[in-house]
Amino acid sequence: MTDTRPWRKLYDTARWKRMRTQQLTLEPLCRFCLEAEDVTAANVVDHITAHKGSEELFFDPDNLQSLCAPCHDRIKREIERGKEVIRFDAAGWPV
Repeated sequence: MTDTRPWRKLYDTARWKRMRTQQLTLEPLCRFCLEAEDVTAANVVDHITAHKGSEELFFDPDNLQSLCAPCHDRIKREIERGKEVIRFDAAGWPV
């Protein structure tokens, strides 16, 4: 199934590709994993506040965070759905 949302084309722009590379260079480790004292390479650049097609939010470097795919696909999705997500550090304490 093809995603037909018009803002999807923003991910194909040279500007986004440069920003993505820069973000992963500046923050190469998953932000959520680091909070849990786990060192995991990031491979997804996530919009902290969902852009919902807003180019201003989409291209705002302060609205970006680096995550690993499992954190992005599982934890971030639950957060965006309004669910309470409790994460734990290496000692088992909530973060």
